[in-house]
Amino acid sequence: QVQLVESGGGLVQAGDSLRLSCAASGPIVSEYAMGWFRQAPGKEREFVVSISRTGANTHYAKSMKERFTISRDNAKNTVYLQMDMLQPEDTGVYYCAADRFFLSFRGDYWGQGTQVTVSS
Repeated sequence: QVQLVESGGGLVQAGDSLRLSCAASGPIVSEYAMGWFRQAPGKEREFVVSISRTGANTHYAKSMKERFTISRDNAKNTVYLQMDMLQPEDTGVYYCAADRFFLSFRGDYWGQGTQVTVSS
């Protein structure tokens, strides 16, 4: 079973950057596509971005591509989400997820989430 632990969240001002990390452990983590979801207060969880097993392919939600960048380091079993020019509407809990299938990424395993708060 894959275990995921997010870190890197915090309170920032609009225009700032943050880099979230997701440390994965378990059998053959490199065989999983990885991704990020987020949930704003009072809203449903939404897909942000996913990355394929090797990191060669990525898929971003339409509104995220310009300011967010996903990457992974399989040697470290870690996935990163670089978030630039953060806005108050980016506030929420960010969840890391793992899925065997990149093209139909929904999340088989989930982390506990890390809070990101952007003040105006």
